[in-house]
Amino acid sequence: MPTAQPAFKFTYEDYRTAPPDRRYELFDGDLVMVPAPNLKHQTVQVRLGERLARFVREHSLGMLFFAPCDVVLSDTDVVQPDLLFVSSDRAHLLNNGENVRGAPDLVIEILSPATAERDRGYKRALYAKHGVAEYWLVDPSAETVWIHRLRGRALVVAQTLHRGQTLRSPLLPGFALDLEDVFSS
Repeated sequence: MPTAQPAFKFTYEDYRTAPPDRRYELFDGDLVMVPAPNLKHQTVQVRLGERLARFVREHSLGMLFFAPCDVVLSDTDVVQPDLLFVSSDRAHLLNNGENVRGAPDLVIEILSPATAERDRGYKRALYAKHGVAEYWLVDPSAETVWIHRLRGRALVVAQTLHRGQTLRSPLLPGFALDLEDVFSS
């Protein structure tokens, strides 16, 4: 009778020693290579990130980070969101100076063909499990932003916005962004 082989799970220490010339994330101990995003993805990331970073800095709200930035949610879950915000109230998550240790206040994933399914499903559940308060899914092709907010133990869609509408968030009081500025050619 054959015996089942135990599943091998990578840890954060294994992840840290992965080849540096590739981008990886760690999902429940599975090391997953992540391809570089396309140019439209990167353009949206820069536009959104610049505006958020300026607002966060001008209002001394905390810190905004761009990928690649490790977010260590557990010893077997390490992600690199496209953008993430850690409020001043949760600055202790940054104390080690190397990465974010715990759930950021806000995580933003910009959908790419290679990662969209994982961003919508697995990562959304993972972020909810670890207590991310708000999760934005940005679709450059559909020019849409889905804002999810933590309700109990799930991130649920609170708002769907399209090009030309204004994005606001209770996490960033006073922030208003016309999505035309993010999605314009």
